[in-house]
Amino acid sequence: MRLSEYHTLSQQTETEDDVDSDTIAPSVFSTKSGKSIVKPPTYYGEGSFDAASSDSSAASEEEEGLLAMEKPPMSPGLAESGFGNEKKKRPSSLRFLIITILVLLFLSGIIGLIAARTYVGTGYRIPGTKKVTMDHIFNGTFRAIETSVEWVPEAGDGVFSINDGGFIKLVDLKSNQTRVLVNLQDVKDSNGNQIAIADWKVSPDMKDILVKTDYVKQWRWSSYGNYYIHNIEAKITFPLILPTHPPKTAFATWSPTGDSVAFVHDNDLYVLMQADAATEPVRITNTPVEAKSTYFNGVPDWVCEEEIFSAPSALWFSPTSTKLAFLSFNESAVDEYVFPIYNPTENSYVVNPYTKEVRMRYPKPGYANPIVNVYVVDLNAIPGGGVEEATVELTWEGRKEQDNSVIQEVAWVGDDELIVKEVNRNADDGSVVYFNIATGSRKGEGQGLVVRKLGKYGEEGDDGWIESAQNIYPISLGYLDIVPTPEGYNHIALFSPSNSSEPRWLTKGEWEVTSGIKGVGAADIYFEATKESSIERHLYSVPLPTSRSTDIQPTEPKWLSKPSTLINPNVPVVSPDLNAELSGGKEEQAYFSTDFSPEAGFYVLSYAGPNVPWQRIVKTGDEAFDFVLSSNQHLVNVTNEYEMPTVIYDTIKSDGVEMNVKEMRPPRMDDSGRTKYPVLFHVYGGPGSQQVNARFSMNRDWHYYLTCGLGYIVVVLDGRGTGFKGRKMRNWVKGNLGFFETKDQIEGGRLWASKTYVDNRKIGIWGWSYGGFMASKVAEADQGVHSLSMAVAPVTSWRLYDSIYTERYMNLPDVNPGGYINASISNVTGFHNIDYLLAHGSGDDNVHYANSAHLMDMLTREEVRGWRFRMFTDSDHSIQKRGAYRELYEFLTEFLVEKWGKGGRRRAW
Repeated sequence: MRLSEYHTLSQQTETEDDVDSDTIAPSVFSTKSGKSIVKPPTYYGEGSFDAASSDSSAASEEEEGLLAMEKPPMSPGLAESGFGNEKKKRPSSLRFLIITILVLLFLSGIIGLIAARTYVGTGYRIPGTKKVTMDHIFNGTFRAIETSVEWVPEAGDGVFSINDGGFIKLVDLKSNQTRVLVNLQDVKDSNGNQIAIADWKVSPDMKDILVKTDYVKQWRWSSYGNYYIHNIEAKITFPLILPTHPPKTAFATWSPTGDSVAFVHDNDLYVLMQADAATEPVRITNTPVEAKSTYFNGVPDWVCEEEIFSAPSALWFSPTSTKLAFLSFNESAVDEYVFPIYNPTENSYVVNPYTKEVRMRYPKPGYANPIVNVYVVDLNAIPGGGVEEATVELTWEGRKEQDNSVIQEVAWVGDDELIVKEVNRNADDGSVVYFNIATGSRKGEGQGLVVRKLGKYGEEGDDGWIESAQNIYPISLGYLDIVPTPEGYNHIALFSPSNSSEPRWLTKGEWEVTSGIKGVGAADIYFEATKESSIERHLYSVPLPTSRSTDIQPTEPKWLSKPSTLINPNVPVVSPDLNAELSGGKEEQAYFSTDFSPEAGFYVLSYAGPNVPWQRIVKTGDEAFDFVLSSNQHLVNVTNEYEMPTVIYDTIKSDGVEMNVKEMRPPRMDDSGRTKYPVLFHVYGGPGSQQVNARFSMNRDWHYYLTCGLGYIVVVLDGRGTGFKGRKMRNWVKGNLGFFETKDQIEGGRLWASKTYVDNRKIGIWGWSYGGFMASKVAEADQGVHSLSMAVAPVTSWRLYDSIYTERYMNLPDVNPGGYINASISNVTGFHNIDYLLAHGSGDDNVHYANSAHLMDMLTREEVRGWRFRMFTDSDHSIQKRGAYRELYEFLTEFLVEKWGKGGRRRAW
């Protein structure tokens, strides 16, 4: 379950009735009422924090003009003194009053300025005065320009492509030159019409390009298209296979060497051995016509695409292109899920008397999974012996039974060496299998050797789950992988030689390596990690081992993205302060991502926050090299003009477990207690996820409107089960989704309700997908903390979600029946006591609309009334069909305004 792909800074006081962390209670409702909660520190600067007072209107009506632009209200100080309202005063009293007020205003201004300068951001600025509206959030006003660099390894290290005026051009960073690769007007079909290119890739010898056209979206990562090969010098274009309408080719790619192309057409795998029009493709698989809808070769089925590979293909060339490994998926035993499409067009006014049906094989917990087999075809053996003799099915001792097997990774680590990772459905037992596939292997000779044990009695060594990832990175000595240490943190391990069983740790510590291996150069390994903080990402390197010595030890990583070392006059590394109070007085807090060139000679360094993002290309080992991709200076200027929230990062504890939290406060918030603010919690909370991070996210981030436009406080809390703080933090939720996560959200709500500046009658929570499940679980808990809950596309019963994801955390329903009941919305009586909103897209292929239908059925049976629901016709999980995305947020906003009015209400004394 993925939504389009989120410091321990201060000591917190624990509550008096903490639940034993080793005990899993039968319900969420174990917290006593009226317990004492000490307000945690929420400021990371030196000295005490005194926010400037709010100038929110004291007499605004809650039900009128809530979304309109307001005129500046009378100063609270003047309004409270009655100045301007008295008809007649003695001159001396009036003069004294004026002088007193002016002195107070002057002093408060000085104090406010000092307080503002103590924000531990990147520098003080006078806050902007323009109001943030919904239009600003959704029309791109706060959009950061992000440049995607497409490296072209075939042209050498440090070369990337750009589309410029009808030409594909190559930019060479080494020579600082740009040249034309292809004139797109030359790419024409057999009728002489220019081909509209949706995607392209150049051949290893740089003589041809493979182009995709007639793009048709399938699932999250997959699509169909017709493919052509264009010879650059001869300007000749021919189809890879005869085009069809609609297209049936799901994927195509060049071999890493030579000019072969592997592609999947109508669910069968083909290889074009030579890129010329006279060569006929070789058909590797031959699925009977009647089985076309249930067999997939070289591309994953829906559930494996969504939950395992996050990619459109399941085929892999060996490094020298002599062999091709691929997966075959048999879905014939998987049950179908059918949902209607009411209107297949983009015109909302079209009437379709009969709906279109979408049929998909969707395995659910306890039901049949696709059967997956691993094959390798020796391409050199095909001319002499044919495809069947050249193809071998891989087997190994101890392989799981077919209905209990999940293939998580396939990776070449040498010309003849292949690694396969297999786990069981519960993801608590698995193996890493090594294959040495000699040249000329024939059918039946693909016997593998189990070299690593995974799971409770293997590398993980605990009661958690084996994470699904593709992190293997081949090097000359063997391969690198991301493996949990005995302490439970993901780190880089070397396996040398490739059939080795013992990891040799290259990194270690109470922090985690994220995003796999980013690049490997001649002497260094590059990676991103949470070493500075779990809410940050930075780039590091460690030396690349040069021998298979058994005494290799972890070394201290070199910090390559330290902000103070990246000062560049062309890049706003220190951008105007967005009123973010950062961690422990640190000025180095940042969130970076990287994209390395093939040989790691260059990389794109993308600063994602907390201030305005920027991008530049860095040359490894050359600090003087300077190539700015985007500075976003326009966004710096724009943010200077608008009111901005104050963002505070902190930690709290629930059951003694420390969790990250982010609080977004309205501009110039008054935290004295005289003004009260509603609080809306935003939750996702899925296993291994992260929402509390140091990223800048104003574009299309509705929460900025809630804080700056409506005067709400928004709180994001990453509870137990979330990621990047070690396996111990994640493993809490194994077998019991929704229990501890809900308890943590309720504890967070109770903590904020105790704050003097919070209107404790207006504590709410909302979320999407897993977050919608969490918001609904909070409503079910009925603890009297939250008065409002909004759920978008929620899971309401884990029996309705897909098997691969659900069983990874919950096991099979027959093994854990009580867990499935507790982890679902099964008791809706608590919904009587909360304002509840529900929204779902009827065309959701991920979290099916059946989840919301099931919940509404229970609400009807229990006579729960007053809740709000909206179906978005034909929208999938992203809810974007025919203008639905913006309308969804208008729906949420309208509900909040109706129930809470505007925030920042000043109390009458």
